[in-house]
This record gives sequence, structure tokens and C-alpha cells, in this order.
Amino acid sequence: MAAPRGEFSSRFGFLMAASGSAVGLGNIWGFPTNAASNGGAAFLIAYLILAFALAYPALMAELIIGRYARSNAVTALRKISAGERSRAAAMLVGFIGIITVSLILSFYAIVSGWMIAFFFDPLARIINFDSASRWLTTDAVLRNSIFVVLFMLVTVIIIRAGVKDGIEKWASRLMPSLIIILILLIIYVLTLPGAMEGLRAYLVPDFSRIVEPALVVDAMGQAFFSLSLGVGTMLIYGSYISKEENLPTIGGLVALLDIGIAVLAGLLILPAMYVALANGVEIFDAEGGLIAGPGLIVSVLPALFNTMGSIGVFVALAFFLLMTIASLTSSISMLEVPVAYGVEHHGLERKNAAIIVGSIITIISLIVVFYFDPLFDMVVTFTTEVSQPLLGFSFCIFVAWIWRRNDILQEIKQGSPEAENGLFWKVWPFYVKYICPLAILVVYFQ
Repeated sequence: MAAPRGEFSSRFGFLMAASGSAVGLGNIWGFPTNAASNGGAAFLIAYLILAFALAYPALMAELIIGRYARSNAVTALRKISAGERSRAAAMLVGFIGIITVSLILSFYAIVSGWMIAFFFDPLARIINFDSASRWLTTDAVLRNSIFVVLFMLVTVIIIRAGVKDGIEKWASRLMPSLIIILILLIIYVLTLPGAMEGLRAYLVPDFSRIVEPALVVDAMGQAFFSLSLGVGTMLIYGSYISKEENLPTIGGLVALLDIGIAVLAGLLILPAMYVALANGVEIFDAEGGLIAGPGLIVSVLPALFNTMGSIGVFVALAFFLLMTIASLTSSISMLEVPVAYGVEHHGLERKNAAIIVGSIITIISLIVVFYFDPLFDMVVTFTTEVSQPLLGFSFCIFVAWIWRRNDILQEIKQGSPEAENGLFWKVWPFYVKYICPLAILVVYFQ
């Protein structure tokens, strides 16, 4: 017999957990450089529009399914399916989602391990432990393996404690800390020479580019996938929401938090990059575009911190603490997806499920570490460019074309009795039935 299901004890706890899932490393380094490379504020405007027009409806689809079924992704999708074929499709989609999110966590743990290593680097320099500092910042199989295991161990410990005492407790501590550190770093960086040029690159719009297909597709992809959609994380979190909560409202708050933190990240990263340029650090790649992704975090910004003198050590410490927190809030939501399936479908105790699943994902991560060049990009491409978009498309199909419309309305009305007459119900069913699937396919084929 499976253990009783957990539930978030407060709206604040859910918001911190759900926004923490959405706010990850990709938001902090991906959104700002995407914006700067796509017309500055023109991209920002397109992103804001598409986030609420497309990503929010898809987010609501997962939350509604989750709270209605109160179960893992496989069981939830089967529960809203009427026929044998749709139930078979539900099992397939649910399993692919579990495999996809596990593979995402396997490479995410590697990058997160780098963040932890770079967090310990300034501590080593403070105590003049130069050999340790060099080891921490040198890419090597041993270093990467140790920090993968460390990161996954922390993630497993949090998940073992359950929804209230693990996910909610730590998200409620980590997310406010992340926001405070982010704001303090923004204030400091904006006082440095070169910051205003980065701010202009981020906030001054080039409206001639706002209708460019590439910009719209990039903004759509950023908006949709920054909310952790398509792999069941929001479905699982939705299953832990009280029946009394107003789903459209808290879904909107999650979207606002995620978008707000992404915009704040831009106020830090872009000015910091141009401060680095003013200090002689190269911020453009061979094609003339801004360096993005892990290269930005492990080369450009550390080089900037090294030019700041003694204060740079403390800035680096704060920045990589920020990145480690962002890593952890996302990883716990990813691990919860397969763990919830093990607990509910196979009757495992949560502690055992967390250890078993966490160990399997750690082993996969270590295999990728040892065979990094052929495997890392392959795993990233398969999960984020192939599997995740198709899963997002499938979730929209299930909620809009397979699940009975009246059941959806009754679920929403449990926490919002007047929902049937509200703007959300008048607009959302059409969006999730036609617009969202089409938008996902556009991103996918692009």
C-alpha cells in the first residue's frame, strides 16, 4: 500500500515550490542573452506577451489535471482518458515524461555540480588554499563526479522528507534567499563602469525586429519551456494543491513569479557582461554573438570577478550561491516526478523511492561525465529539443481533446465557484485546444 499523499500546507509554499521549479539555470543565463541577441526590449515585449498568451494556458492544463487526479503523471493521464486507446496513449506519454525528466536531471546535475564547485572556489581563495581553488575551477572527470554525487545527495535528502517537510520547507527558504541575493547583486553591478551599456542592450527596444520570425520563435520557446512544462513537474505539484485553492489565480501568480525573476536576471547578467567587456574580458563568440549557456557562467563571469580585486571574491561567492539555489529548486521538482510514480504506482516508501531513483539518475550522470563529449549534447538535444516539445503538445491534446470539458469546469469551480462566468473560462479552453498545440509545433519544427 502506498503512503498517503502529501499536500502543500499554504499558498505561499506552493508558489515558492512551483516558481522554484520554473526558475532554473536556463532562466538566469538563457533569458538575458536571448533578449540581448534578439533586439533587447523587443524580445522582452514579445516574451511577456507570449508567456501569458501561450505558456500560462499550458501551465494551467497541467495544474488542473494534477489536482483533479491527485496522482502521478501516468495515473493522472489515464484517469482523464475514456477509451482503451487513449489510456494506452496516456501510459506512453506518462512514461516518456518520466524518462525525459530523469534524463534532464542527469545532465542538469552535472551543470549544477559545476555551480557548487565554483561556489567553493572563492571560499578556498579566502583562506589562501590556492591548490584547492585551481582544482575546483579546472574541468576534470574526478571533480565533476564528486560534485554530481554531492548535488544529487542533497536533492534526494530533500525529496525523502516529503511534500510539506521537504519540498515546501526548503522551497520556502531557498526562493526568498534567491530573490534577495539577485536584487543585491543587481544593485552592486549597476554601480560599475560599463553596466549602463548592458542595460541599454537589454531595455532599449529595436522595434524593427519585433516581427522577425526568429525572434518570435525564440520568445515563444523561452516563454513556454521556462515554466517547466511538458514533463509532468507542474502536474505533480498541482496534485498537491488544496481543493479550496483558486487554480487560475495561483497559476497566474506562478507565471508572474517566473517571468519576474527572468526579467530580474536580465538586469544582472547583461550589465555584468558589459562590465566584463569594460574590464577587458571577451563576451562575444566567434560568430559575434554574446557568449551564452555554461560558457557564460564558468568563463566570462568568473573572469569578471577576478578583475574586481578583493570584493570580487565576495561577489563570486554570492553569485554562485544564487546559481546553486536556482539549481536545487529545479532539481527537487524533477526528482519528484519519478519518485511520485514509484510511491503511488509501485507502493514504495518515499524514502526508498527517493534513494533508488536518485541513485539511478546519479549513475546516468556519471556515465555522461565519463563520456562527456559524445553524450552530453546528445542527451540535452533529445530531451529539450525533441521529447519535451512533443510532451507539451501531448498534454494539451489530453486536456483539450480527450478529457471531458464539464469535468474540467467542475474541477476549476471547486476553488473558484464563479469560474464559468469569468474571463479565464471564456478564453482558456480555446487557447489550450487550438493555439497552444499549434504554437508548440511551430517551435518544434523551427
